[in-house]
Amino acid sequence: MFFGNEKLFQLALNLQEPWFVKGIEFNKDAGELHIYIDFRRGASFPCPVCGEPAKTHDTEKETWRHLNFFQYKAFIHSRTPRTKCPLHGVRLVNVPWSRPGSDFTLLFEALVLAMAAQMPVSAIAAIVDEHDTRLWRIVRHYVKEARAKEDFSKVEEVGVDETACGRGQNYISLFYDLHAQRVLFATLGREAFAVTCFAEDLVGHGGKPEEIKTMVCDMSQAYLRGIREKFTRALVVLDKFHLMKLMNEALDEVRRLEQKEVKELKNTRYIWLKNPSNLTAKQKSIFEDLSRLNLKTARAYRMKLALQEIYRSPDRATAEEGLRRLYWWLVHSRLEPMKELGRTIKAHWKEILNYFDPRRTNGVLEAVNGLVQAARLKARGYRNVDNLITMVYLIAGKLRFETCMG
Repeated sequence: MFFGNEKLFQLALNLQEPWFVKGIEFNKDAGELHIYIDFRRGASFPCPVCGEPAKTHDTEKETWRHLNFFQYKAFIHSRTPRTKCPLHGVRLVNVPWSRPGSDFTLLFEALVLAMAAQMPVSAIAAIVDEHDTRLWRIVRHYVKEARAKEDFSKVEEVGVDETACGRGQNYISLFYDLHAQRVLFATLGREAFAVTCFAEDLVGHGGKPEEIKTMVCDMSQAYLRGIREKFTRALVVLDKFHLMKLMNEALDEVRRLEQKEVKELKNTRYIWLKNPSNLTAKQKSIFEDLSRLNLKTARAYRMKLALQEIYRSPDRATAEEGLRRLYWWLVHSRLEPMKELGRTIKAHWKEILNYFDPRRTNGVLEAVNGLVQAARLKARGYRNVDNLITMVYLIAGKLRFETCMG
């Protein structure tokens, strides 16, 4: 069935001379709309290499998947010219509605990219009736193109963290611009080599490792070793949220050991994780009853509050004095989990106190970690790590796709 709406579709597709819509075919039974595009006889086209006008040598028939026409699949068909350039020989012309080598139109790919930032690619594949492997190629292409144009020359403060990428001990390392709040780089593993890879990627995008002023990380010896090797001028800051996490873990270990003798401590884990002001009325009542029992857990809890108070210190000197008192308290507490934490604090003394100079944390990076894990759960995992890393860049890289979509 053919309609005389060629002019309408030509306007909708924004086709410019010498291109025009030659015909429209709608197949209701197949649920498909086919748009046939051609070019004026005698037209010349720019050489895809040098851009100089060149005459048409011959043509190749090509087909591209386009945006749906209502609920129907739409396809664009064209005999694409090949030009013969005196300098570069016979070359296939770049058509204005698609990027070279793609089986999809630019508008279709833009839709897929926008949807991929909000939902699993497998779900998009079901909506548009395409295999998800083909859609992943689209997403990876544009993420790669956008990253290639990124400028890291002004990056000065970087956060480093890890996030799970599958079952078991599988992780990717994330490197984050703490000022611009965007993921700069992601790579498999959490070894010192991950830091080396980031340093190389930073240089590849115009950045300079020697100009990085601050690196915020956890207590990973691998990260610390990599940072000291590749970012020699950076102030290494131990993320305060990581230290608070270690404190909470030590506190909970004290509680679990003590609850073997004090049954009232069972099912109270979340009470000790909260600050007194954040407890519910019921939790406050339980907390007050437990506080009368002279518990080891209550002592450990006061140590936690002391660490929080240290992080409210107005300057580094005040913080160091508070940390010194806390360290003495921890190592003389006769509570092995707290003593172990004290030894850990002593081993990272300088990096902990460095927080009080730039007062930078990886708090935002932890939020990114949550977004990544939420995407991973919605997708029920990814077939490979490359897909997960691509998704990290898409949802947290603040990439500018308008620079690579023509």
